[in-house]
Amino acid sequence: MPLDPAIAARLKRTADGLVPAVVQQHDTGEVLMLAWMDDEALHRTLTTGRATYWSRSRGSYWVKGETSGNVQHVRSVALDCDGDTVLLKVDQVGAACHTGDRTCFDADRLAVTPA
Repeated sequence: MPLDPAIAARLKRTADGLVPAVVQQHDTGEVLMLAWMDDEALHRTLTTGRATYWSRSRGSYWVKGETSGNVQHVRSVALDCDGDTVLLKVDQVGAACHTGDRTCFDADRLAVTPA
């Protein structure tokens, strides 16, 4: 069964049919990662409650935690006002980043120098 046509009609995809998915810890607001979804990945996420993404490097779908055990249980999904980004609020089990860090934004903080 395909993605609900009403949802599909709202999506603004990249040239390769993808939308970025910002992933956030549902109870703390911590930003965990950014991934990519196409219509099928979003459909699978909405119908299974497990975060499913499209891997641009592997050219295939992946369910977060399927091999690592670092599962994302989806609590809510929202589209932004333009329909070009998806926000997933999840309950993250273990590390979100493939490097083993809690988030994909832990490793390299950049200095900010106010003007």
